[in-house]
Amino acid sequence: MTQEEKTKIEERIVDVLKTVYDPEIPVNIYDLGMIYKIDVKEDGTVDLDMTFTAPNCPAADFILDDVRTKIESLEAVKAANINLVFEPAWDQSMMTEEARIELGFD
Repeated sequence: MTQEEKTKIEERIVDVLKTVYDPEIPVNIYDLGMIYKIDVKEDGTVDLDMTFTAPNCPAADFILDDVRTKIESLEAVKAANINLVFEPAWDQSMMTEEARIELGFD
């Protein structure tokens, strides 16, 4: 797999991540800054590091299932390994400018 192919897959992954929402927050998880790493491997597997806005997020299982299902629905992806991490701890500075405006932080 070429670097260009990996980049295209990463772009599609970002597109589908922008359709995943925490039911309590009207901004997608990508723009919230909850995705720390997307790594597309040669064999078509994807390693993704993500976090939550709070460690005890009540929607955690729903969000993780949604992320895995949407990434694995992409044609070039064979499997998605979702790693839940809490270092560094999420904070509002990780959000995109659009997300901060939407949530009234700017």
